[in-house]
Amino acid sequence: MSAFEHGRAGSGDDGLANTAAEKLRSMMPAAGAIAYPFLLDAFHLAVSPAAGPMSFGRLVLAALCLLAATAAPLLGLACAYWMTKAAPSSFEQLRARRLAYLSIAAPPLFVLTGVGLGLLHIPVSDELVWVAGWSAACLYVLRGGEQERPAGSAATAPSIAKWRVTHGVAAAVILLYVAFHLTNHLLGWLGPEVHAGVMKAGRTVYRSSLVEPILVGLMLFQVAVGMRLAWRWSSAPADAYRVFQIGSGVYLAAFILTHLNSALVSARAVHHIDTNWAWASGAPTGLIHDAWSIRLVPHYALGVFFVLAHLTSGLRGVLIAHDVATTVANRIWAAGLAMGGLVAIAIMSGLSGARI
Repeated sequence: MSAFEHGRAGSGDDGLANTAAEKLRSMMPAAGAIAYPFLLDAFHLAVSPAAGPMSFGRLVLAALCLLAATAAPLLGLACAYWMTKAAPSSFEQLRARRLAYLSIAAPPLFVLTGVGLGLLHIPVSDELVWVAGWSAACLYVLRGGEQERPAGSAATAPSIAKWRVTHGVAAAVILLYVAFHLTNHLLGWLGPEVHAGVMKAGRTVYRSSLVEPILVGLMLFQVAVGMRLAWRWSSAPADAYRVFQIGSGVYLAAFILTHLNSALVSARAVHHIDTNWAWASGAPTGLIHDAWSIRLVPHYALGVFFVLAHLTSGLRGVLIAHDVATTVANRIWAAGLAMGGLVAIAIMSGLSGARI
C-alpha cells in the first residue's frame, strides 16, 4: 500500500495527518524550484562590490547560496526517485511525480522565463511570474483527478520502443556537434581568441545553410521524442538509473529549448548579437557579478553535466542489452557522471575567467 493510500486508509486525526504530510512532502520539489531565484539573489548580494570588501564570511555565504541553487534541481531528482518506487495509485500521485521531474529543469526554465518576458516586452518581474507559475502547478497537482491509463500497456509499448531507438540514433548524430561544442568551450581556458578561432572554423560547417536547419530540426525532434518517452516512463515504477535518465532528459529538453530561444531568437534574430565568447561569459560584467547573468551559472553547469550523464545513461542501457555485465555497465555509468561533473566545472571556470 502506498503512502498516499495509507493516508486515505487511516481514520480520524491520524489519517488526516498522514494525508497532509504526504501532500506537503509532494510539494517539496516545487518549493525548491520557487526558492531557486532567491538563492541566486542572495548569492549576488553576498558578492556585490557595493557591499564592501569581500570577507571570508561573505565568501562562505556566497558559496553556500550558489551550491544550494545548483542543488535545487537535485532535490527534484531525489523526490522523483522517492515517488517512483511503485506505480502511482491516483492521478494526484502521478501529477506530483511529474512535477518533481519538472522541477529538475528549474535553471533553464528560469532563464527561459527571463528571456521570454524580455522578448515579449512584458514589464513584469520574472521572479513574480516564476512564483505564480509554480504555485499554479502546485494547485494543479493537489486538485487530483482520475487515474491515467498505465504506462507500458500493449497499446503503447511497441510504439514507445521504436521511438526509443529513434531517439538513440538521433542522439548519436547530435553527439558530433556536442563533442565539438564542449571541446570549444574547454579551449576557453587558453583565452577567448583561441575559442573564437576554433568556433569560426566550426561555424563554417554547423552554421551552413544545409547543416544548421538539420541540426536544429534534430534538436527539436529529440525534445519531442524525449518528452514522449519521459511522459510514459514517469507513470511506471523505475529504479534509480531510470529515474536519473528521465530526470536528466527533462532537464536537457528545457535546456535545448531555452538555448535555442536565447541564441537563435533573442541574440541572433532580434538583437543581432554574435553568440561568441563575450555573449556566453556575460562580458563585460561577467556571469558572477551580474544580477541577471548569475542564473546562467547553474543553467550552463548542469546543462553540461546532464548532457554527458544522459548520454552515459543511454550507453548503459545499450551495454546491458548487449549482454555486458550490469556491474561493468554501472561502473561505466558512474565514470561518465564523474567525467560530466569535471567537464562542467572546467567549462564554468573558463567562462568565469580561469586561464592557463
